[in-house]
Amino acid sequence: MPSVASHKSVLVLGIGNLVMADDGVGVLVAQQLQQRYRFPDNVEIMDGGTLGLDLLPKLENITNLIMIDAVETGKQPGTCVRLYGEELPIALETKVSPHQMGLKDLLAVSELMGHSPAEMVLIGVQPGSIDMEIGLTAEVEAQLETLISNVLLELENWGITVLPA
Repeated sequence: MPSVASHKSVLVLGIGNLVMADDGVGVLVAQQLQQRYRFPDNVEIMDGGTLGLDLLPKLENITNLIMIDAVETGKQPGTCVRLYGEELPIALETKVSPHQMGLKDLLAVSELMGHSPAEMVLIGVQPGSIDMEIGLTAEVEAQLETLISNVLLELENWGITVLPA
């Protein structure tokens, strides 16, 4: 009998801009996940970069969505957060960078088209800097493993087994 997890279609979406310091954290986490783990066929890990509405077709048949991004929480740089449900639109109101407007629009248009994932989670971290520079601040870099673990835990909670590469 197939497991419940096999009926899920999961997208793990790392979002951000690698030339804006901590804003690139979501992309870096997605790249690390792709390099270090093997995922079942129903799970896609994607570097969404700053694509915004261009990602809309990717959400069409997704049941579960994990987004990884720098999020303005007003907390200390490097503070990790897990946001879901009603917390997501509120979190995206405070834009860290231009791509987040695209992310908010993406989720809104997806919902209007009836393609909204049943479960959406944002795994985020408070940025220390989003200046035009390559590389993470020490506070955010220190949280990379935590962010990776948080994504893996979310998948595990959805009944998805991930193996080391």
